Amino acid sequence: MKHSRSGCLVLLLALCWLTMSLAQESFAKDQFQKPRIIVTTDLGADPDDEQSMVRLLVCANEFDIEGLIVSTGCWKKSQDNTQMLDKLVDAYGLCVENLKVHGEGFPSVEYLRSISVMGQTGYGMNDVGGGKDSPGSDLIIASIDRDDPRPVWVGCWGGANNVAQAIWKVRKTRSDDELSKFLSKLRVFDILGQDDAGAWIAKNFPEVMYIRATGVYGWQPPKNGEYQRNDIQSHGPLGAAYPDTKWATEGDTPAFMHVYPNGLNDPEKIDQGGWGGRFSLKKKAGIRSMKPVTNENEFDPYLMYANTPEGAKSIKRWETAYNNDFAARMDWSVTDDYSKANHHPIAVVNGDTSRNVLEVDVTAGEDVRLDASHSSDPDSDSLNYSWSLYKEPSSWKEDVSIDGASSAIAKVSVPEGASGKDLHIILEVHDEGTPNLYAFRRIILKAN
Repeated sequence: MKHSRSGCLVLLLALCWLTMSLAQESFAKDQFQKPRIIVTTDLGADPDDEQSMVRLLVCANEFDIEGLIVSTGCWKKSQDNTQMLDKLVDAYGLCVENLKVHGEGFPSVEYLRSISVMGQTGYGMNDVGGGKDSPGSDLIIASIDRDDPRPVWVGCWGGANNVAQAIWKVRKTRSDDELSKFLSKLRVFDILGQDDAGAWIAKNFPEVMYIRATGVYGWQPPKNGEYQRNDIQSHGPLGAAYPDTKWATEGDTPAFMHVYPNGLNDPEKIDQGGWGGRFSLKKKAGIRSMKPVTNENEFDPYLMYANTPEGAKSIKRWETAYNNDFAARMDWSVTDDYSKANHHPIAVVNGDTSRNVLEVDVTAGEDVRLDASHSSDPDSDSLNYSWSLYKEPSSWKEDVSIDGASSAIAKVSVPEGASGKDLHIILEVHDEGTPNLYAFRRIILKAN
């Protein structure tokens, strides 16, 4: 039934939270904290949503996925079922046992089915308000309410009215302090803007971290080229579920690549830059949605976080790593033999085995030793090292000398004039397997 919340959904969510709580205990040994994500997707509007969903599913062990919600958007203004989503999850179910051979933490297909729900069936703010709760909006509330300090990142691959309905209900039914607590855990990564709900949220709830990504084209491999044919679509049930590109390839993928825990960035520090792009710390007014959304001026002024001037170039700089990651995971999906696929190296810096961004206090004019010699590869492949200064997020914008830039141990010469500045040093480690797989670490040198 439209806009109803069933007891079955509540029970399923309770079981899901228990399952994830137990699973998180085993994840502790991985030395990284999984990001919590919810996807809202306007499946059926453009094949790129299906493409992005396939990529998400083969890297599902990297996240705590807490909701897959069918949504509307300016190119798909009504929805009434989850059939397209169900088919993708079913394809995952045919591959998950293979995936589990190659990586810990892949969710069961039963779990993913339990969190695959309908959201708002109508379009934009016209479907937000009294009596318009949906399983999707209720799921968002239940996720944020969970006793877990980690924020919840909602990726809006279509419109944002499921998030808007969740906020609307919390505001109507809770105290101001409870609303503030709720909003403090919410993060929104909006792809291009595909309804007027995003402007409503940004206008009325400016405390919400709201990113509107517009630099989502230009990072992808060639449209319907050899990479898609040979490395993705030829690979089993999930490859068969990856459609040809019609307009643009995987336009929604940056929403979860921003929080991909690969050691490259802290998603909360949106100016650092990673697989999902780089964003300015200063909010921008009037970032308009796609052309069919014509009424956002009603909410002026509204402020959102925007891409930095590099746009999609801030994603594309990592293209070998994320393309090979996807290709290798598609290999995982079709074999239960660990030896027949490649696996990611583990980057260790100065004894730190986590995937966290490291901050190191240093003295201007001195040399800093960075040691990655304890890095390893699960397949015993040889490792290659590269150390570099990532200038765009650094406050120090000039070159620095790195002795041993292609060795396991590097020496960074912090310039005399760098006092009060920070230098973002990126370590890339890649193996000699097929395809080459990468691990990253970011070390922020804070010069005194």
